[in-house]
Amino acid sequence: MRILVADAFEGVEELRAAGHEVVDEPAAGPDDLPRLLDGVEALVVRSTRVDAETIAAAPELSLIVRAGAGTNTIDTDAAAARGIYVCNTPGENSIAVAELALGLILAIDRSIPDNVADLRAGRWDKARYSEARGLAGRSLAIIGCGDIGLALAERAAACAMRVRTLDRPGRDAVTRERIRAIGIELVDDLPTLLATADVVSLHVPATPGTEDLVDEEFLSHLRPGTWLINTSRGSVVDEEALLAAIEDKDLRVGLDVYRGEPDAKRADGWEHPLAQHPAVTGTHHIGASTEQAQEAIAAATLRVIAAYTEGEVINCVNLATVALGASTLVVRHYDRVGALSAVFEVLRAHQVNVEQMDNRVFAGARAAVATMRVSAGVTDAVLDALRGLDAVISVSSRGED
Repeated sequence: MRILVADAFEGVEELRAAGHEVVDEPAAGPDDLPRLLDGVEALVVRSTRVDAETIAAAPELSLIVRAGAGTNTIDTDAAAARGIYVCNTPGENSIAVAELALGLILAIDRSIPDNVADLRAGRWDKARYSEARGLAGRSLAIIGCGDIGLALAERAAACAMRVRTLDRPGRDAVTRERIRAIGIELVDDLPTLLATADVVSLHVPATPGTEDLVDEEFLSHLRPGTWLINTSRGSVVDEEALLAAIEDKDLRVGLDVYRGEPDAKRADGWEHPLAQHPAVTGTHHIGASTEQAQEAIAAATLRVIAAYTEGEVINCVNLATVALGASTLVVRHYDRVGALSAVFEVLRAHQVNVEQMDNRVFAGARAAVATMRVSAGVTDAVLDALRGLDAVISVSSRGED
């Protein structure tokens, strides 16, 4: 398979060793992709943006792998419209992002960036920098208690912080057990969680539902002097509202992400009202950028590609998540060449479209069951035609939904 790697990626040689033809372009930007995708079947990216125009210019592309968790830099809808799988590697960078979030908290508490800047400028100011709150006993509110949020909770608890999060229904048993083991306190509502926090850390994905999550209303619940940490995505923060709250409430802020941050790996002269604000301790969207995280992400990316070459798609984010079609058709058939082709021909003749299908082969490869979600109700005429096929053992239909 011809693969374009359009970002720094640890697994290039492993891909080549697996027999793939790899085009390695770690410095590629969004504008470079259309010319680089000629003949490419799979694209691997980290932060490089993949827009609809790029996808339209790549007729042979069938798989996009985001070497990381968030897929907001990829037009997943455009990929879905062209039948291109978009897969990711969730959870592999959790520890790295959690470590940076804790680092930002410590940097704010001990004014580490300003300490360093003054020392390098020849200024000694022990009196100023001796003032710090300390973390032990402070309340940390985690917004988004997934893999990253839980990893931060473990590290904050080791610093003797009181960790709290919202009590969400529907959490799986593993997450509930981790919450219990860490000693995270569950709070019923967001206003109470925010109003009792010394530090608030954001760990939510970029979705329409989290756009401007941190808005004027959210910020109104924070006490003066609260610290706000964002290592998730810039889109979750209403930056104008945050700038106003910094002034009104003397907030301290730690940011790794920003709205409108550069797509390029380097951008001299970039200015941003929060990035340059004296109350903000900022980094360059480097949450997942540790050797450990990149090695884990590379290994997960290799697993996605290996599975794909064997006919399996894992960690896909742009497949339909609900059952499509009007009814379910179950066809038990002999595992023979042309068996499913004959079934599809009958359905085509009766104007029945297959929306989703799963075909399972039994041990010995003599029989299989095809379960299909189809676009229209299956009539008796369709069932009779299918039963008349030599390779079909039995047919059943489970009514209209």
